[in-house]
Amino acid sequence: MSISEQAHHRAARLATSRLPVLRRSLGDSWRSLVGWSIGVTAAIFLYVPLFPSLGGKDSQMAKLIETLPPQLVRTLNYQNLTSGGGYVESTFFGLLGFVFIVIAATAWGTAAIAGDEESGGLELTLAHGVSRRQVVLERAIALVLRLAWLALLSFLLILALNTPAQLELTPARLAATAGAWLGLALLSGTAALMVGALTGRKLYATAAGAGVAVYGYVLNAIGNQQADLDWLRDLSPYGWAYQHTPLISGVDWGGLGLLYGFSILFLAVAVVALVRRDLKN
Repeated sequence: MSISEQAHHRAARLATSRLPVLRRSLGDSWRSLVGWSIGVTAAIFLYVPLFPSLGGKDSQMAKLIETLPPQLVRTLNYQNLTSGGGYVESTFFGLLGFVFIVIAATAWGTAAIAGDEESGGLELTLAHGVSRRQVVLERAIALVLRLAWLALLSFLLILALNTPAQLELTPARLAATAGAWLGLALLSGTAALMVGALTGRKLYATAAGAGVAVYGYVLNAIGNQQADLDWLRDLSPYGWAYQHTPLISGVDWGGLGLLYGFSILFLAVAVVALVRRDLKN
């Protein structure tokens, strides 16, 4: 069977199955999901088990932090590194884990519309009786499910390491932080999906997803530098997620509301944009 015939056969199956676009999206992306799951797992096992030797008020890490410039410590959000909650939030959720999940979300959000359109697959799918609204919504659900799995995996792994690593975390606060982490990823992912629906260009979609993450991190870092600039953190998605240190203080409903609220807004814009746009241009 030729590549063209395979594509037509796949598109025909989409039109006759329940939640066809969702099922196809999940089926096509399972390898990348496995890869990101391995990456997240490796990052957790790289950082979390080291807390007993690195954390604590009298540890080598605490002494090292005292020698660093205060501005650098605040930029890296290392001021709470000597507590279990501050350590996990700063090293995993706020640093390497943040980078991993944002890259994954941006890649999946870009592929959802812009990537499929540039490859010619989107028009083929629509030609087999699948509506544009359905394409956006079901691919957005697929994006949410993949990112939610990464958040759940992280929650379970860190919870399993909680006692061995002497973190003293509560499940509720860990869940709140995983939810904020997921919200940050969804914001980048839906931004990429929205711009992909608006333009049909992978480059623009990727720039949007990455730009949201960079904007949030930089604005939060600047806001950390001086007390009179702290208000900048209120404008930063990264600040919405972490400025109240949910692993120490618990859930921040306002921050979560902003993260998930803007994600829903981006999704709504994506639906309207793809429905109205002329795909021939």
